[in-house]
Amino acid sequence: MIRENASMFTDFLILGLSDIPNVKVLLFCCLLLIYVLTLTGNVTIILVSQLDKRLHKPMYFFLSNLSFLDICYTSTTMPKMLQILLSKRKSISFFGCVIQLYFFLLFVGTECVLLLVMSYDRFLAICHPLRYLVIMSRKVCINLACASWLSGMVNSVVHTVFTFRLDFCANKKINYFFCDIPPLLSLSCENTSVNEALLLSIGVFIGWTPFLGIIVSYIYIIVTILNMKCNEGRQKAFSTCASHLTVVLLYYGSAIFNYVRPISSYSLGKDRLISVLYSVVTPMLNPIIYTLKNQDVKNAISRQLTSRKII
Repeated sequence: MIRENASMFTDFLILGLSDIPNVKVLLFCCLLLIYVLTLTGNVTIILVSQLDKRLHKPMYFFLSNLSFLDICYTSTTMPKMLQILLSKRKSISFFGCVIQLYFFLLFVGTECVLLLVMSYDRFLAICHPLRYLVIMSRKVCINLACASWLSGMVNSVVHTVFTFRLDFCANKKINYFFCDIPPLLSLSCENTSVNEALLLSIGVFIGWTPFLGIIVSYIYIIVTILNMKCNEGRQKAFSTCASHLTVVLLYYGSAIFNYVRPISSYSLGKDRLISVLYSVVTPMLNPIIYTLKNQDVKNAISRQLTSRKII
């Protein structure tokens, strides 16, 4: 997997988001707050979905999986980012970089497919309500979640292997805030056309295909909602779907822009802002979006707090 001369590089130097001392302290405080909010919000979603029997439904099973993924992939990058902002040592070991890239791509790829699964769940619930519970059995839900993880694993293995089989130049400075494919390819002394082709081709299957599947699902969902005669049912359906669609647009919009385009068009300095959006901000917003838009989740949180005499 890793060539002999590449293994000579014991460390990569991560330049991070800023070198200005005052800005670094401000960034550290902001990122630490975002990380705490991300962990708190997503852990709350998982706990409430498990503790409240009224949320033992396929929709909240997948929402718990989404929250777990958000915790995982922010925890893959955020602790190192925070350490680099305050520490004089801004390096990451070669194998540490391999591990970080592998797990980051695993969680990102899994989330792409899981968002498609969640849209399919909403499609069945709204367009085929009478058959919904029969089709979306516990076994089917687990199989769909496992398929999402398997897709993410394949995506991660392929990209990690082909990235770290490259020869890297003497310049080990990663103009980024974590180990990701574009900044690593920019350090290679070899032709990276194979890696770029893999990014585009696999991006079609794990990026564009799920995204188009989500769009098709929502076309059917919107048509079905507009044909509903009950205003209350229509409003509830729109509220539930709006949460998921908002998350999809935030996540896919930034992730597809970051990966599914030629490496020559990258500007690592500017693209860091896009990466911050989907790798830092979106995981924090997900539980907020679902909580604010979903009355069932808000009621479940209220019941849990009341039953434990917290409020």
